[in-house]
Amino acid sequence: QPAVGVEVEKAVPVEHHAEFSRFPGKDRIVFPLDSADAAEGGTSRFRGGFPERRSEDAQRRLRQDLARGDRTSARRNDFMITSTKNQQVRWIIELNKKAKTRNEAGLFAVEGIRMAKELPLERTEQVYVSESFLKDPENRKLLERFPSYEETSDPVFAAMSDTRTPQGILALVRKREYTLDELLSDQRPPFLMVLENLQDPGNLGTIVRTGEAAGVTGILMSRETVDIYNPKVIRSTMGSVFRVPFLYADDLFGALRELQKKGVRFYAAHLEGASVYDEEDYQAPCGFLIGNEGSGLSREITAFADARIRIPMEGEVESLNAAVAASVLLFETARQRRGGILGKEAGKGPAGSKIKAE
Repeated sequence: QPAVGVEVEKAVPVEHHAEFSRFPGKDRIVFPLDSADAAEGGTSRFRGGFPERRSEDAQRRLRQDLARGDRTSARRNDFMITSTKNQQVRWIIELNKKAKTRNEAGLFAVEGIRMAKELPLERTEQVYVSESFLKDPENRKLLERFPSYEETSDPVFAAMSDTRTPQGILALVRKREYTLDELLSDQRPPFLMVLENLQDPGNLGTIVRTGEAAGVTGILMSRETVDIYNPKVIRSTMGSVFRVPFLYADDLFGALRELQKKGVRFYAAHLEGASVYDEEDYQAPCGFLIGNEGSGLSREITAFADARIRIPMEGEVESLNAAVAASVLLFETARQRRGGILGKEAGKGPAGSKIKAE
């Protein structure tokens, strides 16, 4: 089955289409054949995966484009993928659905025009576009930043997409691995978000995006937190996932102890917060502990907090969404670090207010 960007003489059949491999010495992804595709005669590039050669219409567009100096069509591979049974299509669908597949492949899918503009080219493995996408001149300009791309029929792209209204462009991107030291390598004082067992993709994506806007230097997560490469998380970050350092800690307790040794002071958003959030000084190295949407922070992680804080609220509201609570804390820190008045000098909220991140 297809070897993206690589000409191969023979592809070795494998039993499970989710398997992933690379050709020795090559840095492009390879989609191996499964037994069914092998039976179709899939021994050379793109055979057995049900693609078709360029249509006459596509060939005519290529000639017209070259005549006026537009080489966008020339970078398109010679085949259009027209069946959802194609090996690449089936594998991308599984990549979107399963964190295990993403972990094994070291890749994740990114969709949408805005995200395509944000893609780090050095990590972009392959780009797919729909037939309709290519009809818009502005879209064709966007493709100029990529050395090549695969074209699919509109129904096939809709099957690959994780959205209800796909924009017609999808890319496979290599995952990035950070270390604990990289969360502290910024020239600014450490400013961290620590997330324990967050499960909602929208919450995580919003925290990453808001964190970048507020100047966070890194995000530390428990291993049980939702996969940051989940398609819904990726969309929610709006590109921030490419710029904000993050780390999943197998030993969150150990990571917190190491950070405390380096002078980071931790604050827990907690029902039993002893002080209002804007009464603390966040200009020194600091981190905020945010817990699971339903159960909040565990007792063990709460014990690492140097202080427990709450956000005053009016009315009968007892809790805030995890991403909203995180945003309040993020921008209070940003305000203080811009040289604003410290919380302890500012007006104080109503006493006894509580917060629970949910």
